[in-house]
Amino acid sequence: MSMFQGEQFFKFLSKMAAALAAFTLCIQPAHAQSILRDAETEAFFDEISEPLIRASGLNPSNVDIVLINDKSINAFVAGGQTVYLHSGLIHAASTANEVQGVIAHELGHIEGGHVIRYSEGLEKAGSISIASLILAAAAIAAGAGEAGMGIMAAGQQAALGKFLAFSRVQESVADASGARYLSAAGISGRGSINFFKKLQNYEFRLGIPQVDSYDRTHPLSGERITVLEDTYKADPAWNAPLNPKWEADFKRVKAKLQGYIADPNATLRDYPETDKSIAGHYARAYAWHKAAYPEKAMAEANSLVAKNPNDPYFLELHGQILLESGKPDEALASLRKAVDITGNQPLIAAVFGHALIATEDKANLAEAERVLKAAVAKDNNNPFAWYQLGVVYQALGDEPRAALASAERYLMEGAPQLALPNAATAMAGLPEYSQDWIRAQDVKLVAEAQVQKLEKRKR
Repeated sequence: MSMFQGEQFFKFLSKMAAALAAFTLCIQPAHAQSILRDAETEAFFDEISEPLIRASGLNPSNVDIVLINDKSINAFVAGGQTVYLHSGLIHAASTANEVQGVIAHELGHIEGGHVIRYSEGLEKAGSISIASLILAAAAIAAGAGEAGMGIMAAGQQAALGKFLAFSRVQESVADASGARYLSAAGISGRGSINFFKKLQNYEFRLGIPQVDSYDRTHPLSGERITVLEDTYKADPAWNAPLNPKWEADFKRVKAKLQGYIADPNATLRDYPETDKSIAGHYARAYAWHKAAYPEKAMAEANSLVAKNPNDPYFLELHGQILLESGKPDEALASLRKAVDITGNQPLIAAVFGHALIATEDKANLAEAERVLKAAVAKDNNNPFAWYQLGVVYQALGDEPRAALASAERYLMEGAPQLALPNAATAMAGLPEYSQDWIRAQDVKLVAEAQVQKLEKRKR
């Protein structure tokens, strides 16, 4: 092997490694993306997905629909039984029925175990690459450098084609499964078709060739529409009316999401003050609050509460604006009522607990402790609630439990190196083998294991 041929060979090996790494990366979740949590939105996702989850044979209590703050129009699963929806998808959707079509498709990936089976596609692609590398190395060693490079290039292309074909088959299977779930639940597939048409228009705008999907991980939207439209139109649920409650709730959720994450000027353009709907008031309340106009935000929140004084989500917004405007005492009544109506919904309870603490009245600490302990018992994966509970224990002089709350928070925030010393502090101060001591020990063991993993990655 000449020096030149050797350099070419190793350069190609590097390219091949990069290509295989790309295969791996395409199935990894974007860990850097932030999760958006809202009590009303999560309740909405639970309600519209429940019939689909049951139709898929899964248990609704084991499946989560998680919203990610990302402007792109996307949804994915990444192992387990969690469907991730991008905020951009909610913004692009026009109806709850369209969102259901997306959720049904992603449930198809879960039922089919597609994330786990990605390794099969990688293995098949990798076997082609390895075989071509061996043949190429033999050719180059024999002095046929150009032939060897040609073999490697052909092998790489074949491996990529094999993997992309595998991915497209999985997408088609998920499409068919989603159609089956919608049908079993008696929900129209119109939303699914409409959303694929939006994706098709998006492909047109991006200039994506519409000839075939050979070099893509997903079939072209036009191909999917052609296949699914016949299936959906033959289904009795095709002409089923849309659920009016779901559609009304979707307008609320979409409006408050835009008000929360979008530029206030854009929100006020899309929801002008002439819009007196619930969605309009919702969007503007968040937009004005984000733009630091508390009086205008409160006026919108007051309009919502006037429309329905017992809507817990209107009361939550009303109390939150008061709290974040430096008026925690005035926020207590609305937040307490919202907590009572929802049966101590954990996210709302965490805000109420924060408001009780923010009054700086020690007489409120006992109620704050009770409310926050109930919140983390119902939803352990709530760093904000754990932080507030730690503040309560610190104010009460209970250092060990304050450390335990901090350890819990740091662990779920992905900071095991901070969770570890706090868990150790908690164990040192708590009665040995008490419930809290055992929990601190569990957190310590998990944190130790995660720290070890992080150290191995650095090596």
